[in-house]
Amino acid sequence: MASLLRRHSLIVLGLVLISAVAWSVSAQTPRGHGAEAHHMGLVGHDDLQGRSAYQPTIPKQGNRVIAYVGHHGGKARNPLTGVDEDNGTSIVDVSDPARPRYLVHIPGAPGGSEQGGAQMARLCDRGGKTYLLRTFGNAVPNSGDEVWDVTDPAKPKKVSTVVTGLTSTHKNWWECDTGIAYLIGGDLAKANPLQVGPSGWRTGRMTKIYDLSDPTKPVFIRDFGLVGQEPGSTGPVTIPQGAHGPIVLGNRVYFAYGTSADGALQIVDRQKLLTGPKEPTPANLSAPEISRLYMSPNWGGHTAFPVLGMTIGDWGPNTKGNTRDFVVLVSEAIANECREFRHATFMVDITTETRPFSVATFQVPGSPGGFCRRGGRFGPHSSSESFAPIFYKKLVFIAYFNAGVRAVDIRNPYAPREVASYIPATTERTAERCVGDGEARACKVAIQTNNVEADGRGFVYLADRANTA
Repeated sequence: MASLLRRHSLIVLGLVLISAVAWSVSAQTPRGHGAEAHHMGLVGHDDLQGRSAYQPTIPKQGNRVIAYVGHHGGKARNPLTGVDEDNGTSIVDVSDPARPRYLVHIPGAPGGSEQGGAQMARLCDRGGKTYLLRTFGNAVPNSGDEVWDVTDPAKPKKVSTVVTGLTSTHKNWWECDTGIAYLIGGDLAKANPLQVGPSGWRTGRMTKIYDLSDPTKPVFIRDFGLVGQEPGSTGPVTIPQGAHGPIVLGNRVYFAYGTSADGALQIVDRQKLLTGPKEPTPANLSAPEISRLYMSPNWGGHTAFPVLGMTIGDWGPNTKGNTRDFVVLVSEAIANECREFRHATFMVDITTETRPFSVATFQVPGSPGGFCRRGGRFGPHSSSESFAPIFYKKLVFIAYFNAGVRAVDIRNPYAPREVASYIPATTERTAERCVGDGEARACKVAIQTNNVEADGRGFVYLADRANTA
């Protein structure tokens, strides 16, 4: 695996870029901590104007590579305009990874870190143009999803509002070949996402499916969720937090539910989902489902990344079953300084789709790194979601909050192992993370690597949620 790493480079976003080489270093900084690297090295960095970052998406546009980064709510000064702008979407040219060039900031919705912003960013080419699908706001009353024409990434133009009036917008997915979009959000105009709203859905997040084959003219297809969440249902709510996000591959949709507790993995037949009866009755919601794997109540499903058709090297002599299908299922840490259950990443064997089964676990030890004492969250948040051949079926990258990014060799999915890591240095902009109240309140400065993505060149991008610049 070391040879695989040496052939490629990695990028960390805050925006930070890293190169995979055999080295280990811990540089000191007067505030917080320095960088720590193992088989990965910094290539470049952009401060994203000091905005708390969530999802990076890294498409190739012509002969350029452009990073689109969604942000949590908040506000910061945009040096390009000289104006304080609500956090939204950063667009950065990373064609030369050593010299990222910030192009433009598209403001998002007003509000704090969990209310405003524009966390998600997905990109597709449609009809000779490039479009950005992004969330707009999170818990503010007018939250929803919108589309921008970013054919010229330095001159974005809004072309449509897909839906508005949502709460808890989050990780969406957009099929670039068909234009079908899966949008995650809470009920229309619902003040409390765990209360029944105007449409009657009983969940913090459900899925709204739209046809965006023409991004300027969104067409609603259907609402989708778990039986027990639908309007008119009674009794206990099935996974009240609802869906965290889907990923589509082939004729399957892989849904992760529950985020950090009471989670589940659901495998859905895409064709039945899109063409079956649309009314959200229990029968119609059950019809597309192939299987469901409930997690321990201590863990939830943040990201469900399918890795299909993996040939298990050691199983070569076996006459059956040496090629298998998997989902990398990540449970999100949410509490500072380990004041919660320990979260992990699970390898789920889905070769027999109707009977998914977890066969391995990956986690970063709290010791000897002392991560539970460093400040902020420690544990996984999400995995990379790139299907680029350079890493697919070989490495996945796990965002691990104060433990940075962890490169995990999954070529033997029954025994995943860490082969590289990088923890970016904090800066003067890195925000504190606190525990306790009153006189017992204590705050520390620590990196908070939130999401990670890889591009087809072999660079890896890390986004930091603690405003690190």
